[in-house]
Amino acid sequence: MKTFYYVHTGHRIGLDRFRRACAIINSLGDIDITLLCSDFRIAQIARDFGIEKSVGIDVVRNIPQISNHGDQLIFDSDEANPIMLEDMKQYFSTFIHIKNDEIAIDETYFEKKEKTIELTYFFGDDDYEKDLEKNLDLLEGLDADLQLGFYYFLDYEDMLKKKFKNYHEFEDYEETIKTTNVLISASPQAVLESLACGNKPIYIQREDYTDCFISLFEDLDIPIIRNFDKNHLKVILGTINNHNYKKIELNSNKINEFIKENLNL
Repeated sequence: MKTFYYVHTGHRIGLDRFRRACAIINSLGDIDITLLCSDFRIAQIARDFGIEKSVGIDVVRNIPQISNHGDQLIFDSDEANPIMLEDMKQYFSTFIHIKNDEIAIDETYFEKKEKTIELTYFFGDDDYEKDLEKNLDLLEGLDADLQLGFYYFLDYEDMLKKKFKNYHEFEDYEETIKTTNVLISASPQAVLESLACGNKPIYIQREDYTDCFISLFEDLDIPIIRNFDKNHLKVILGTINNHNYKKIELNSNKINEFIKENLNL
């Protein structure tokens, strides 16, 4: 019996689920898990995130083609309709569904590092509609670094690099998050990782992203920007050094324990 973890990634949804999946799998230690990615390129770089086994699959319904009846599946995606979810529960001996608003942060983000970057903008790993470019005036008058995303097209990426004095490649993501004092981001995962580092994140709510993290961010006193309101952003930045964030705890152990209790090990 094998154990698989399927994660949904792509040009329109980014890598938040992938980064969360890596945090969960790494927290499970020696449990033999194969990561299934809906993007072959992500499967190829998963080892850089501590994942030993990863396989790319083109569509979610092909999961049974590389698994057997009675195997175990951790499913991190909203792709499946109720009928497909029920079929999966029948096919796999154990089926664990990770919901969109579940939180898992790699423990390395709780290690405090010197802040060498004052302000960074990370829109997200995906920007198919080029919303970052359309709303660049949000950063008008701000000397912000740019953290590039994985799914940016090459010509788009080259254009963005010319708009910022300093930019950081996809491979520099972890270091950038850890060493940035103030992070402006439309990625819920990046915002949570920044907070774990003891930094000062500001969340941009995208129209094409779920708003299921809003209540959590409000509870954590994370400032939220809607409609790319640059005036609101300037007000927040003007008082950011006196803003009191609530601390977020290392919670991967809770997910770890839940998964271990439900898997047949």
